[in-house]
Amino acid sequence: MTEQTIDEQQPAAIPTLDVTPVSDAIGAEIRGVDLTDINDATFAALHAAWLKYGVLLLRKQSLSDADLVAFSRRFGDLDDAPPNENGKGGVNGFSEVLVLSNVKENGKAIGALGNAEAIWHSDMNYIAEPPTGSVLYSLEVPDSGGDTGFCNMYRALEELPADIRKRIANLKIKHDSSTNSGGFLREGAKPVTDVRECPGAVHPIVRTHPETGRKALYIGRRRYAYIMGLDLDESEALLDEIWSHATRNDFTWHHQWRVGDVLIWDNRCAMHRRDDFDDSARRIMHRTQIKGSAPF
Repeated sequence: MTEQTIDEQQPAAIPTLDVTPVSDAIGAEIRGVDLTDINDATFAALHAAWLKYGVLLLRKQSLSDADLVAFSRRFGDLDDAPPNENGKGGVNGFSEVLVLSNVKENGKAIGALGNAEAIWHSDMNYIAEPPTGSVLYSLEVPDSGGDTGFCNMYRALEELPADIRKRIANLKIKHDSSTNSGGFLREGAKPVTDVRECPGAVHPIVRTHPETGRKALYIGRRRYAYIMGLDLDESEALLDEIWSHATRNDFTWHHQWRVGDVLIWDNRCAMHRRDDFDDSARRIMHRTQIKGSAPF
């Protein structure tokens, strides 16, 4: 990738950042920024880069949970971390910080999702106001595996065959809330036997990004999804076709983690997933999540 700067059409007061796209599909690395010491002008430039590239990578960060929360709040109000599979939410007195980890202490998991694969998804697509985005910080990572992939949903829509794009223009998906991205049944949820009857929010398949004005696919996650108003077989066939297209390799980038990495992604125009890894290796990540706004 060739190096670029983010200064096009930006006010003179906003500084130029050192920006290198990480792939032709999505994402950019920002160099020379310490997230514990960032002023309003630098954040404005960072935010502009985030809107342009969908995912930002900043390496060699050293953040306390207080630092992580303070930086994340620059994007907006934060959600409290949901309880993990063992019913625990928040960490170190910060209710906003979700621990993602396979590590066990005294026989109990300290975080959520373990070491298994996490399928392609948008965060919390099953609620009425899905989060705007997330900030994920690595504390411990395995030597291999556990990579995080991102998918450009602007491009997925733009390159969707014209007949399918016309067909889905006014359709909506019901996004099942019974299981999480790791496939675990949520506490109190019942196994799904008919996707037409599953619980969850209903959203348009095509959404307009509230800040960029660009249109993107919004398909959430494949498991137990249902396109409203269609026969079940028709819904399943159309969803399979859309998902096969949207997750093409040329729309994706996969990040190999190092300790101290921070990834910031825009949940409104990017899907993500995680590869599995050896459960004997340790992986500890801390995540914050930026609240969503009005329904789209």
